[in-house]
Amino acid sequence: MVEKTPRIIIKIGGSTLGQLDTTLEDIAILQRRGTEIIVVHGGGATISKWMEYCGIAPHFLRGLRVTDEASLEIVISVLSGLVNKKLVAAMTTLGGKTIGLSGVDGAMLRARVIDSELGYVGEITEVNTEPVTQILEAGYIPFIAPVGIDDSSDSPSILNINGDIAAGYLASQLEAESLIFLTDVDGVLDASSRIIRQLTTQDACDLIDSGVASAGMIPKLQASIKALDSVREVNIIDGRVQKALLGIIDGDNAGTKIQRG
Repeated sequence: MVEKTPRIIIKIGGSTLGQLDTTLEDIAILQRRGTEIIVVHGGGATISKWMEYCGIAPHFLRGLRVTDEASLEIVISVLSGLVNKKLVAAMTTLGGKTIGLSGVDGAMLRARVIDSELGYVGEITEVNTEPVTQILEAGYIPFIAPVGIDDSSDSPSILNINGDIAAGYLASQLEAESLIFLTDVDGVLDASSRIIRQLTTQDACDLIDSGVASAGMIPKLQASIKALDSVREVNIIDGRVQKALLGIIDGDNAGTKIQRG
C-alpha cells in the first residue's frame, strides 16, 4: 500500500512575519520532508498602511475589512502583487519551490458580495482546486492571495476575500490533514483572556454567538468550522514564536486545537 503524502493548509498573516519569525524557513523544511503545503497569506497591515498613504481610513465590520472601490484597488495590488511576490522571492531564497497566484487565477475562488455594508467583500460560492493540485503535482508550494472573482454579471469584478475564510474553504475541498492558522495571539481566548487549549466546532459556534470571540478571531473560527467538514483538526497558534510551525507539526501542544464535535 502506497503511503499518502501528508498535506496541510497554512494561513499566514503579515503580522506574524517579523524580523525573527521562522515561518518561511519552517515551510521550506517541511517541503524538503515531502509534505504537500498550500499557503494562503494575508497582508492586512500592509493594506492598511497603503490605504493611509492614499488618505483612506481602514474600517472593519464583524472582523472583515470594509472595501470600497478605491480600497479594492489597493487590496488587489498589495495582496496579489507586493505581498505575494515578496513571499515567493523570500521562499526562493530559502530553497523553496514556490508559485504565487491569487484566487482569481484559474477561477480558483468564485464569490459573491456578502453585504452592501462591506462593499466589495466576497463570500465564496465555489472552489476550483485544479490549479492548486496541478501546482502540487509539479512539486511546488502554491502561495495564494485571497481575492476572488465575481462573474455573476456581464461585467465580472474582483472581490476581497478574508484570508482566513479562503483558507477554510480550500482546506474543506483539498483533502488536507490539517489547517494551521499562524496569527499574532497565543490562541483562542475565553472570557477571562485565558487560552483555550481544545475546542469542538460547537464550542467555536458558542464563542462567536456569545461575543467572546471578536474582531479577527471571528473569521478564524468560522473558517475552522468550514474546514472541519473534511480536515482532521485545525490549530490556531502564535506564529511569532520561533519554530512554531514545525513544533505543531511535530506534536507540540501550542495554541488552540479545534476538532469536530
